[in-house]
Amino acid sequence: MRAITTQKHGSPKTCRLYVGTSGFSYTEWVDAGFYPSGTKSGKMLQLYARCFSITELNYTWYQMPRAEAIERRRRQVPKGFLFAVKLTRTLTHEIDPKRWPDQAVRFREGVAPLTQAGQLTAVLIQLSPLFHRTMSNRKYLAALLDTLHGLPLAIEFRHPSWAVDRVFAELECRRVSLVAVDEPALPGLFPSLDVVTNPDLFYVRFHGRNTRGGCPVDYNYSNDELHEWVEKRIEPMSGRIRKGVLFFNNHVRAQAPENARRMSGLLRKRGLTVA
Repeated sequence: MRAITTQKHGSPKTCRLYVGTSGFSYTEWVDAGFYPSGTKSGKMLQLYARCFSITELNYTWYQMPRAEAIERRRRQVPKGFLFAVKLTRTLTHEIDPKRWPDQAVRFREGVAPLTQAGQLTAVLIQLSPLFHRTMSNRKYLAALLDTLHGLPLAIEFRHPSWAVDRVFAELECRRVSLVAVDEPALPGLFPSLDVVTNPDLFYVRFHGRNTRGGCPVDYNYSNDELHEWVEKRIEPMSGRIRKGVLFFNNHVRAQAPENARRMSGLLRKRGLTVA
């Protein structure tokens, strides 16, 4: 399998990196001490934005984003704060052949406040592990990407049938970022790759490596594990891409923000630019 390369844009130090978490509104983060005691959910984003410059909105997978609600969130953060927004499940998991085009229009309208303000760094298209690379699914995905054209797109495949050069080449032509993931090394999952398909953005999600059963995202990364990612993947990718975003999804007991802080520190020690 070849790694698609893009023209170099300079040294890794010219790439701007943003590190944050997948979601921010977790009541357990109060118990874990990340948020002060008694913090209500409506105040969490403001407090979160004091520590990080980006977040991944994942509630939008469960419900269609509404422009007025997105605008309220946008007003809670500094102007330079960025958002990634997860595409709604009716476009990735519960697809109605007749209704999905209207759903895509509604999604675009819902995130409009972020696009207009220049604060939308990516729309995360996380596909179902049951979404195999069949002819019908290939046609649907192509139509979906066409419909969402103009938005910054990143795609997270979860079935290994999509891990082929032809797919990567198509993403490169469309300037859609292939999401790199860190997750348990279990059979049947999409492999963890650092293939570059978009010179404007690379996107990494850390899901955790829990193989003991229970909650998959209950995991605390060691410094060695984070350092390996920095040295072997993030630093090389940073030399080819203008911007990189890294999100930690291991939210149990506020491990995600703790790991994100340590990752930011490791990146800075390597001389990389962290926003």
